[in-house]
Amino acid sequence: MKILVVGGGGREHALVWKIAQSPLVEKVYCAPGNPGMKELAETVHLAVDNIDGLCDFAIKEQIDLTVVGPELPLTLGIVDRFKAQGLAIFGPSKAAAQIEGSKGFSKDLMAKYGIKTAAYESFTDRDAAAAYIRQQGAPIVVKVDGLAAGKGVILAQTVDEAIAAVDDILVKKTFGDAGDAVVVEEFLTGEEASFFAFTDGKNILPLASSQDHKQIFDGDKGPNTGGMGAYSPAPVVTDALYQRIVDEVVQPTIDGMAAEGCPYCGILFVGLMIENDDFKVLEFNARFGDPECQPLLSRMKSDVVPVLLDCARGELTTKALEWYDRAAVCVVLAAGGYPASYSKGDVIEGIDAANAVDGVRVFHAGTAEQDGRIVTAGGRVLGVTGWGETVAVAIDKAYEGADKIQWNGMQMRRDIGQKALKR
Repeated sequence: MKILVVGGGGREHALVWKIAQSPLVEKVYCAPGNPGMKELAETVHLAVDNIDGLCDFAIKEQIDLTVVGPELPLTLGIVDRFKAQGLAIFGPSKAAAQIEGSKGFSKDLMAKYGIKTAAYESFTDRDAAAAYIRQQGAPIVVKVDGLAAGKGVILAQTVDEAIAAVDDILVKKTFGDAGDAVVVEEFLTGEEASFFAFTDGKNILPLASSQDHKQIFDGDKGPNTGGMGAYSPAPVVTDALYQRIVDEVVQPTIDGMAAEGCPYCGILFVGLMIENDDFKVLEFNARFGDPECQPLLSRMKSDVVPVLLDCARGELTTKALEWYDRAAVCVVLAAGGYPASYSKGDVIEGIDAANAVDGVRVFHAGTAEQDGRIVTAGGRVLGVTGWGETVAVAIDKAYEGADKIQWNGMQMRRDIGQKALKR
């Protein structure tokens, strides 16, 4: 088989790494890819939003399966375009990708199908949103309705901060067209977890539990990012909660999407807030999490390719995935200044030394090649993933690898996985 992976971040590097291990696969392409995956895949200079170019490439190269990493091409309708050409592709249709593309759509879906989530209202009018915020009080959450690269959620501690966020989104248009509407919702307390399930639109195949670390600084301080690290398994998701999430969230969501006339195929990402052995859904995403994908695929024993293909064909029959009996932890190394403005082009040292550590794999995210050297090219630059028989060992491995890497201004959190240890 020939497989095309769309995307160029850490998630896509992990997907390429896992897909390339399959005995079914003879060649992997990645568009646009990154320098870290060149030993595993042929990188193709096509942007993720160049839907026509990607489709033409898949036809020309007779690609057997395309796997879409990021949310943008999904919301632009890449799956519909490929299927219209008779091409097999893993991911939800444009209509189904609204589950991530519009916070209002996903909240309304949850309300309609009885899926527990925070109380909310959606607004396009600034004054109406401000009045609602004053009525509800703070802390309160303000969300950009559309795609915002993981940065469109403001956890406002005061009423003034919440109204300022609404002004940024609706009036100043800080997030562009993605901010044509805002969702204002109840502030939930507890511990976050990420839950993923493969689906063909009807059948579901859940993955192991995982947990992301959204804020930039230790102790969950500072602004939200795309994710500063993740680990799997997440002890906060007990066996009992795991089954309830499948029964009370994943299955009703898939059934509800089918009932709405937009059956959901691909990977469903459920963001959860867990407290006192109960949970509410924070959000849905239409793709693998980044960085959760890295530890999850590091633990997955099953060949992922037949599952991806079965989902794309609407024929998911696998009853359960096999997992290595180990934990995995990914620590994200970010550029100085991220998630605000940051410099690019800084030379990175020590990647080979980190990869040489037993039980460590460095996944490239925001990197480029310049004069034969690897340089920074994004906010989140590398994801150092370590694994071991326990979370504690995996944490030690990940940081042993991370500490071998350096560039000017590099930053990372030092507390990835600590919540798991406390449990």
